[in-house]
Amino acid sequence: MSSRLIRFCGISFTFIALVASALATNPQADQGWRDAFTVKRDNFVDRGSSPYFVLEPGYRLRLEDGKNSLTVTVLNDTKVVDGVKTRVVEERETKDGQLAEVSRNFFAIDKTTMDVYYFGESVDIYKNGQVSSHEGQWLSGENGAKFGLMIPGKPRVGDKYYQENAPGVARDRAEIISTSEEFKVPAGSFRNCVRTRESSEIESGVEEKGYAPNVGLIKDADFLLVKVERRAK
Repeated sequence: MSSRLIRFCGISFTFIALVASALATNPQADQGWRDAFTVKRDNFVDRGSSPYFVLEPGYRLRLEDGKNSLTVTVLNDTKVVDGVKTRVVEERETKDGQLAEVSRNFFAIDKTTMDVYYFGESVDIYKNGQVSSHEGQWLSGENGAKFGLMIPGKPRVGDKYYQENAPGVARDRAEIISTSEEFKVPAGSFRNCVRTRESSEIESGVEEKGYAPNVGLIKDADFLLVKVERRAK
């Protein structure tokens, strides 16, 4: 073996060792998941409409899966989280006609990019009509949690990002699979939709969601949009 090749191999092994060390320090580095977002605080607004996410009080989406339902309502309420005024969005889920979960989610829009950011949620899990736990709740700025990206204003296929960034509690993430999907749901047919594939660093399983332009969530796993309500102006 020539001395030139020996030197080359030495450099290669050193490089590989450095890369392995970096990946051990940050296991997400090789997967391309974004978990940090730089936004000027003055750019956050608590209401408005991103291309795929409506944050106007009174806006409501109802999705169904057989006897199960998911109702998403933008409330008049706001909450300051991590120094940012956020809009409260309630998600109310039923199973077989019984209330299963109510969460109050906190969102803000970057008015310069129309990216929608997720600042946490308060959660009530129900069992037999009573609150049984608050599993999964978190707030940006508390216990090491940081806000995540719910959905970009200009989604690009292949973009991978964390939506929830609360170590040990919630580490949900999404990948943009398509920006030109057509969905047919009970509420109608929608074109040029965004399809995402969502998973968790903490829990197993994968779910797909669909977002329609100027409407928002139209598919959440097996839940499909059946009705859209907008407050009369």
